[in-house]
Amino acid sequence: MQEVQLRILLVEDNPAHAEIVLRNFEMHKVSNCIFHVSDGQEALDYLRNEGKYSSKEEHPEPNIVLLDLRLPKVDGIEVLKIIKSDGRLKKIPVIILTTSDAETDIARAYGNYANSYLVKPIEFPKFIELMESFGYYWLASNHYS
Repeated sequence: MQEVQLRILLVEDNPAHAEIVLRNFEMHKVSNCIFHVSDGQEALDYLRNEGKYSSKEEHPEPNIVLLDLRLPKVDGIEVLKIIKSDGRLKKIPVIILTTSDAETDIARAYGNYANSYLVKPIEFPKFIELMESFGYYWLASNHYS
């Protein structure tokens, strides 16, 4: 597979889940463009280039946001609402990656313009399989500006 140059913001508070996602990116040759934050406020700071993320060169705007729903400080739906209501950020695809398969969560995510909604399987091998499928579609087949 050809090396993909993307900037991905991973918003995930579970270290084990973050590690699976990061390893999948490495396996799909996504090079040095993954930024991981572990709460909703940190995601907003990153996207707005505020606080420790003020350098746009060190913390460039991502091409994709992978967003968990259950986050400390600011929950994922609120982060999604803020992204999609910001004229500069709303074009960024936001993929929800969460353990919740509740219809209300799915409806709220799509109602706030999420681009995709992925449910993390409980079984480790199935989670890896989901991330591989994600990798093939979003990282290899899809085109970004």
